[in-house]
Amino acid sequence: MEGDRKHPAPAAPPTERLQLLLRRSREAKNCAYCPYSRFPVGAALLTASGEIFSGCNVENACCSLGVCAERTAIQKAISEGHTSFRAMAIASDMGDTFIVPCGACRQVMREFGTDWDVYLTKADGSYIVKRLEELLPLSFGPEDLKKV
Repeated sequence: MEGDRKHPAPAAPPTERLQLLLRRSREAKNCAYCPYSRFPVGAALLTASGEIFSGCNVENACCSLGVCAERTAIQKAISEGHTSFRAMAIASDMGDTFIVPCGACRQVMREFGTDWDVYLTKADGSYIVKRLEELLPLSFGPEDLKKV
């Protein structure tokens, strides 16, 4: 894909931290509760202070009550007092396709800024990195509420 960066941006986590972030997203995927879709997803979120929070998708028989891995990781971080994020890695078993966050997750991620990296992985561990602002262009955020 044009514009995909194959390597982290200069402000990206150091290589060891990035590898840990990617590994934690794969580990979180193994905890997914997805008896209906059979589509496990894991996410790992790196805070500005260097902590990592992971999450997995959790489905419910009432489909609208399920929650995605990305939002689970963000909610865990928020519940521990973190609101500034540097990067997120997302893992799935999608074979030859890079996993991407759904629209709802992109909007929840956007609540905490657009200037962070999202590592989109394939099942084999390869990845591309996108800025959140690339995944949700022309977005609406908290600052827009101040314009009224």
